Amino acid sequence: MNGQEIEAKFHIRDLKRIELRLLELKAQLIQPRVHEVNLRFDRPDRELRDTFRVLRLRQDDKARFTFKGPSVEKEGGILSRQEIEFWVGDFESAKQFLEAIGFQVVVFYEKFRTTYELNNTHIMLDELPYGSFIEIEGDDAEAIHNISDLLGLNWDAMIKAGYHALFERAAGKYGLDVSKLSFENLKNTKIRIEDMGVVEAD
Repeated sequence: MNGQEIEAKFHIRDLKRIELRLLELKAQLIQPRVHEVNLRFDRPDRELRDTFRVLRLRQDDKARFTFKGPSVEKEGGILSRQEIEFWVGDFESAKQFLEAIGFQVVVFYEKFRTTYELNNTHIMLDELPYGSFIEIEGDDAEAIHNISDLLGLNWDAMIKAGYHALFERAAGKYGLDVSKLSFENLKNTKIRIEDMGVVEAD
């Protein structure tokens, strides 16, 4: 994928209810539930973080590189950013390649994701170690807003931060390592939505 990523993110109490609603709407399942492992890379001086850019290596059903530019807020609060993504043949070799040219892993995070398509819009149901979320990605703000209305979501509850940024808001309170956003690391910790500064959208 090369172009602009335009999306809205929401915190959800009941992903199963959202999935049932998608089935009622005849949404197409394009990616069954899959486990994702993500590594975020940066230079030792944190150049990418400081310029609001992301370099990520992901393993789910395939391995892929992703670069994301800084986010820009569009009409209606929708976030848009440059995105370049392509598959790579081997996850471990790709990791070694980045490390060989001076990048280092700064964040590990994982989640389970199920992806549907409805009206040329992608709806991602995400299960993270600290809660459930939905991402709606489409061609423009109107298409995304329409899907959120069909799903009965509160538009004003849209989240304008990435998953790791949300985790960082709460990690200090619980003494958690912000570089390890894993199910194992959080298995004995219950993070509240108030700790992340978000509200439920459903």
